[in-house]
Amino acid sequence: MFEKAKHLFKDKGLRKKILFMAGVFVVFRLAATLPIPGIDPLRLKAFFENNQFFGLLNIFSGGGLSNLSIMMLGVGPYITASIIMQLLTMIIPALKEMYQEEGEAGRQKFNQYSRILTVPLAVLQGFSFLILLERNNVIGHFGFVERLINITVITAGSVLLMWLGELISEYGIGNGISILIFAGIVARIPASIQETLFSFDYSQIPMILGFIAAGLLIIAGVVVVSEGERPIPVSYAKRIRGMRVYGGVSTHLPLRVNQAGVIPIIFALSILLFPQMIINFLASSSNAIVKHVASLMLQFLNSPWAYAASYFILVFLFTYFYTAVTFDPEQISTNLQKQGAFVPGIRPGRPTADFLSRIITRITLIGAIFLGLIAVLPLVMRAVTGITALTIGGTGLLIVVSVVLETVKQIEAQLVMREYE
Repeated sequence: MFEKAKHLFKDKGLRKKILFMAGVFVVFRLAATLPIPGIDPLRLKAFFENNQFFGLLNIFSGGGLSNLSIMMLGVGPYITASIIMQLLTMIIPALKEMYQEEGEAGRQKFNQYSRILTVPLAVLQGFSFLILLERNNVIGHFGFVERLINITVITAGSVLLMWLGELISEYGIGNGISILIFAGIVARIPASIQETLFSFDYSQIPMILGFIAAGLLIIAGVVVVSEGERPIPVSYAKRIRGMRVYGGVSTHLPLRVNQAGVIPIIFALSILLFPQMIINFLASSSNAIVKHVASLMLQFLNSPWAYAASYFILVFLFTYFYTAVTFDPEQISTNLQKQGAFVPGIRPGRPTADFLSRIITRITLIGAIFLGLIAVLPLVMRAVTGITALTIGGTGLLIVVSVVLETVKQIEAQLVMREYE
């Protein structure tokens, strides 16, 4: 462990990557503290404490949303754009071919479309946030020019954060967007600890110990599910070329229990944003019927149990959706057949694809249920205990542990490449 850490900082290339990521984190945190004008801090704090959805969404902006900084949207617009593009691959065959069959050049073009789509989505989300906060008297009422300037600044902040994430992916270690979300969650830990210490009550010691134990169990569960896999045995047929024999070896194809990682959680939170935005707009409509229907829907979404159920269903469905997008049994079956490989007891071609599809569907069920339970556990505990500090617990731990595991694997891979016998 210590030897690896020593090699990590001794290697010039890895040291540059780590220092680059540290520099990006500093820029990110500085920008997240620059607020837009016209804010009432007390009303803003009360608004986020009473709104469970925006409290959860705030963790993805690293606290930038809670103080209405120029980074208040975080990576939300880019994630939403990525979701829309992934959904379009199921509708438009040309996009699916670009993403899956044109290699790295096709994926770069696909990602460029996602970046372009991020800009109008950031404008829409920024405008919606400002209108929503104005109607809740959290901020003052802006004029047209002031609102236009604020929306431009907020959109630029979101695009800047997207660019910083891609710089980390290219010049740092790990997935840049995930690491920025991780940094935002970790940055809130000192403030949470400070708030807990100032409001400490000895009568809450058993409950706090229970929360700590639950956190440790969640971490252990995330590690077990993230690392769990179902190995599929694969054998290679022997081929004779001249006087030499090739192949004949056996290996395995690892199918992970949680193929999607933390992406379903992020997708679900992004999707849940739009209904609340639309309903809040309709709630102030001059049409009595529309206003009444919007009020009923708003009451439904503000119910912790209804919100938790919607959240669980979305996480569950997105786990299967993202697994279907990233794992193509037919493509894997074709590649195995081209390489002269086969699964023992299964005929090559279509039967192999059906076998892999059946296995991945069954093991993804476990991963989807686990992700859904982890996502809604803090909301359920908040509804039962009334403690708001736990709202980010399960989701935050899930993202932090998953990102740490993935980043550690990439660091170990980098170290292996640089170690010579």
